Amino acid sequence: MSELGPGKLRGWRATAHTIIFESDTKAGRAFDVALIVAILCSVVVVLLESMQFVDARYGAQLRTAEWFFTVLFTVEYVVRLASVGRPARYARSFFGAVDLLAILPTYLSLVVPGAQALAVVRTLRILRVFRVLKLAYYVQESETLMTALYASRRKIAVFTFSVLSLVTIFGALMYLVEGPASGFTSIPRGMYWAIVTLTTVGYGDISPKSDLGQVISSFIMILGYGIIAVPTGIVTAELTRSAERGLASKIACPSCGAGRHQPDATFCRACGSRL
Repeated sequence: MSELGPGKLRGWRATAHTIIFESDTKAGRAFDVALIVAILCSVVVVLLESMQFVDARYGAQLRTAEWFFTVLFTVEYVVRLASVGRPARYARSFFGAVDLLAILPTYLSLVVPGAQALAVVRTLRILRVFRVLKLAYYVQESETLMTALYASRRKIAVFTFSVLSLVTIFGALMYLVEGPASGFTSIPRGMYWAIVTLTTVGYGDISPKSDLGQVISSFIMILGYGIIAVPTGIVTAELTRSAERGLASKIACPSCGAGRHQPDATFCRACGSRL
C-alpha cells in the first residue's frame, strides 16, 4: 500500500481516520467511549486472572476473554496504522508505542508464561479520555508537562549521574566503616543502603552500628532532603517556560495522528505535514 500524503486519505482510510482520531463527530466519540470501556474490561480481566481463587474457578473463561481483547486491540492497532498517511511516525509516537505495548504481553505469554500480567499497561490508553470528554485544559496541561520533562532531560541526566556517584562513594565508605558485622557485606550492599537513606525511604533492614557510621548516615539523610528539591526545581522552571509558550488543541494530523496544534498552524508540529 503506497503512503498517501496529508489531506489525501481516500475511501475507508479517510473514514477510519475521522472515526479513530477525531472525537468531534458522533461516530468518533462513540468509538472512543467503546474503546475505553474495552480497555477497562480487559484490565479487570488481567487483575482477576492474577487472583488464584478466581483463576482456579474461571481461568479458562478469563484467558478466552484476554485473547478476545488482545485480538480486538490488534485489529484496532492495524487499522490505526492504515488510517494515517505516515504509519511509521504514528507507531513511534507516545500513543502508538502504548497501543503496541498493550497487545504484546499476551502474545509474549506464549513464550514466557505469566507475561500477560504486563497487559495492565493498557491503563495508559485511558489517557484518551481527556480527548473524548473534550477536557482541553487537561490535554493542554499534560502536553505542557511532557514538554517540560523532555526539555529537562539533559539536566536530569546530569543530576542522576551525580546522585549515582554519591551513592557509590557513600556505599564504599559505609562498607569500610561498618563492614559485614553490621550487614554491609559488600560495596553494592552499601550502595543499596545509601540509596534507601538518601531518598529518605529508610527500610531499616540495614543500619549502621558505630558512632562514625551513624554520623555519616545523619549527613546523608540531611543531604537527601536537599537532593529531592533539585529535580523539582528543574522541572518547575521548564514548566514555567512551557506555560509561557502556550499550546492549543486542534484536529489530529491526517498524516501522523498528532494533535494540539496552534490555532494558526499550517503544518503539523510533529511531522511537518500540511494540516
